[in-house]
Amino acid sequence: MNAIPKRLWLCAAFFLAVGLCGCMKLGPDFKRPGVQTYDSWSEDGTDGLSTRLPVQNEWWEVFGDPELARLVRTAFDSNLPLRVAGLRVVAGRAQLGIAVGELYPQSQAASGGYTYTKESRLGPTWPQPSTESKSTSPDQVWQNSVALSAAWELDFWGKYRRNIESADAAMQASAADYDNALVSLAGDVARTYLDLRVNQAQLDIARQNVELESEGLKIAEARFRYGATSERDVQQAKTMLLSTEATIPGFVSAIKKNRHALSVLLGLPPNQAPEGLSESKGIPAPPWEIAVGVPADLLRRRPDVRAAEFAAMAQCAQIGVAKADLFPSFSLVGSIGFLASNVGVFKLSELLSQKGFTAQFAPQFSWNLFNYGRIIDNVRVQDAKFQKLLIQYQQTVLTALREVEDALAAYIGASAQVVSLVKAADAAKRSAELAFIQYSEGKTDYTTVLVAQQQQLKQQNDLVQTQGQVATSLVALYKALGGGWEVRQGMPYVPEDVRREMEKRTWWGRQIRENPEKITDPQKRNLLWYAPDM
Repeated sequence: MNAIPKRLWLCAAFFLAVGLCGCMKLGPDFKRPGVQTYDSWSEDGTDGLSTRLPVQNEWWEVFGDPELARLVRTAFDSNLPLRVAGLRVVAGRAQLGIAVGELYPQSQAASGGYTYTKESRLGPTWPQPSTESKSTSPDQVWQNSVALSAAWELDFWGKYRRNIESADAAMQASAADYDNALVSLAGDVARTYLDLRVNQAQLDIARQNVELESEGLKIAEARFRYGATSERDVQQAKTMLLSTEATIPGFVSAIKKNRHALSVLLGLPPNQAPEGLSESKGIPAPPWEIAVGVPADLLRRRPDVRAAEFAAMAQCAQIGVAKADLFPSFSLVGSIGFLASNVGVFKLSELLSQKGFTAQFAPQFSWNLFNYGRIIDNVRVQDAKFQKLLIQYQQTVLTALREVEDALAAYIGASAQVVSLVKAADAAKRSAELAFIQYSEGKTDYTTVLVAQQQQLKQQNDLVQTQGQVATSLVALYKALGGGWEVRQGMPYVPEDVRREMEKRTWWGRQIRENPEKITDPQKRNLLWYAPDM
């Protein structure tokens, strides 16, 4: 009579514990920390800047250079560090699956076996002959067993659910790091490509000036032969020519280095530079109007800001994981199976009979009462790490704002310089032409020609460098604004060739094929990575 109420109380306690497991979680819930932002950029209102239009995703297209666009797309497909960043996301998915699995029975095992024992009749456990008993004990015994066992620590305090939150946020942080790698890669390719075009333009200027200075040297030598001038003019002309020729190898070397850098960014050996880079095509010009958005957009668009937020979110959940150790843990341990001992011969029918059925059920609890100091210190450690990441998040936002402001100032300043340098280069070119004509007619000495040619070369180089600064400043601006990663949204993190290679070694299922950004519900996303493939 008493057995039934006891069982009912036991079942009621079990279901009550399971129910409580679904609603209790220790530790703080994450809230995005407040940051100081403002409504408009410092350069707002400047001609050519628009805050009304959103930042263009494929910002490299604004240069109108098909070669640049092709290089960026190729880099997105072939860059090796980007593939490494994608594999970190895949590893984060698997780590999330491990965390979700801890929510269910943590230990499950199937076991079975048999033991055959034959005792020695001369051993100490064998019965000795007696005058009172003539019986003997069996000397052969078969013991057989088949069982399923499991141990389940109930998530009474939300320890495992907090760990899932942490793993999910860590995976999202790795996805944001991948997006940030895309932004950096697009910026690196564009900047290297622009450096290549600047060096090629400077090389063209040097070669053009070499031709002009060679003509000047011929005239100086002719005038010296006819006694119209001194040898000083010849030596001055030769000095200028050799000095200009000396700059050519430096530009050629810089161009080769640019090509090597682009090859590596595209996942190619340095000696396999992409086609279309050998011919000088000028420096790509930026558009007249640049869309920059508003400062508040950085919190959504900059991947490094999102990564810092997810990192803090992951650490916030670890506080709850650590606090759960302050309280007792409740576990359910049990097993079911069949057990039989047979004398003389093994009988499978006896093992699997109803008489051979055996089961165990053992609710347990444990409490680390004497480790409270160590556990509390661990909670403090996790809290300090969380606070550090909150401050790092705030610093990341401030750094992002500063990078945009710096890039805007550099872009606007370089653009203003170009306007004056274009006029200065035209004036220097005209001055050199007039000086050369006057020297040819014998109206001035070669010093005037020398000074005019030096100014022409300097102004032309300054103009090309500043035009390159305008373009590279625009690249830095788009990189600071966090644009470019959206073009890969929804696409696999691991390219097809890498996926095939990995699937030859390991069964990956959907984890290496799907993209978690398609799933906005965290619970569905977590179940996706843990549930087996169908």
